[in-house]
Amino acid sequence: MGTNLETDNVKVGLFGIGLDTYWRQFGDLRERLVGYQDVIAKKIELSGVDVVNVGLVDNPISANEAAKKFKQEDVSLIFLYVSTYALSSTVLPVVQKTNAPVVVLNLQPVKAINYAKFNSLGDRTKMTGEWLAHCQACSVPEIANVFLRSGIKFHQITGVLYEDPIAWGEIDSWLRATRVAQTLKSCRIGLLGHYYNGMLDIYSDLTRLSGQFGVHFEILEMCELLDNLGKVSTEDLDKKVREIHDIFDVQSDCPNEEIRRAAKTSAALDGLIKQHDLGAMAYFYNGTGDENYVNLIASVIVGNSILTSTGVPVAGEYEVKNVLAMKILDSLGVGGSFTEFYAMDFDDDVVLMGHDGPGHMTIAQGKTKLKPLKVFHGKVGQGLSVEMTVRHGAVTLLSVIDSLDGNAAFLIAEGESVAGQILEIGNTNSRYKFPIGARGFIDAWCSHGPAHHCAIGIGHVASELEKLAKLLGIKAIKVC
Repeated sequence: MGTNLETDNVKVGLFGIGLDTYWRQFGDLRERLVGYQDVIAKKIELSGVDVVNVGLVDNPISANEAAKKFKQEDVSLIFLYVSTYALSSTVLPVVQKTNAPVVVLNLQPVKAINYAKFNSLGDRTKMTGEWLAHCQACSVPEIANVFLRSGIKFHQITGVLYEDPIAWGEIDSWLRATRVAQTLKSCRIGLLGHYYNGMLDIYSDLTRLSGQFGVHFEILEMCELLDNLGKVSTEDLDKKVREIHDIFDVQSDCPNEEIRRAAKTSAALDGLIKQHDLGAMAYFYNGTGDENYVNLIASVIVGNSILTSTGVPVAGEYEVKNVLAMKILDSLGVGGSFTEFYAMDFDDDVVLMGHDGPGHMTIAQGKTKLKPLKVFHGKVGQGLSVEMTVRHGAVTLLSVIDSLDGNAAFLIAEGESVAGQILEIGNTNSRYKFPIGARGFIDAWCSHGPAHHCAIGIGHVASELEKLAKLLGIKAIKVC
């Protein structure tokens, strides 16, 4: 599901740099550098992004032309390939006028010059031309100096053009972060209901979050969802019932009428998402005094779990900051399940974490169980709930927090989901180990004042999250 805008491909700009004086002096130098740049363009394209390759910029005129092209194509990120030495006056205008984040690629064509072969060339002009084809690092200090003095934030990758997994891993990481930044800028987040009364930590400044993340918040009415519920056809209801049986491990004590109730609400939720072109949603409601709304809000967990697992993360308790964290992890392709601290196991040095409400079933260990609950703790009604454990292996925790300066920030931790006993209470529930231990993690995490919810994704993606924070202009804090 999600918005159509989110499927727009990412465009990145690529330009190399050189000094036009060199071309007359050193034979095929320019062609060699262009060839290196084409290698970079083709490898970046393999990541599924559109590359706007403007070639070598070697004087102020070509710099202005490159900036004009980048602006026309609306590139989200610029890769500046330091091909050889170049005057900074030909570099600055491209980045300054495009006003897009820039990553400086200091990629030497080989790990080391073959000194014996180089020194045996005999012709010092040829030797100088050969050196200039390998002197990528020469310009980097000058470029850094000018960018800093011009107030331009920049990022660097230093390495080798060929067979360098570290450098190319960094490039891929920047591309993944850029995709997420673009997704956020086109994401419409629905807000259904109201905050859980008294949870002061989750109250959010929507204007500031819109400004910093580029998302749009759409305020939704519960009566619209109730109206959708009344319009669900028998055909759509039966189809959703079959979907639930296919997706979930439906426990034998799940009453058929509860499955059909959850299925009907799920179909109504699908309609709400489609009507408002939503890419994520946060919700909470009590429905006090009206059984129609109590019935509705008590039957949303199944449908919201399905949405969460199909590209539209849904956060309970109207946790706006956390649905942003869930959307970010989901956009990275690593899940993003709603969670909070449950308990600590000091014997095994693990933290138990989970939540009632939606789970991201694509990152579950095995099939997600569907269980009936007579009580939703702290909430109204009764109905079906999901029980899952996050897949065993590497995980990343992300919380969008409020810094003391009022700006949003990322709080990040990498750990591991491990096997072991969980609390079988019909909620998402997992056991997590951290390199700084359970005590150290809890103390370090809480010292930064996060809300009590966070999002869990599989794999270690702190590098991508730190880069995304730089693209958004916010702080990233990694506790482990």
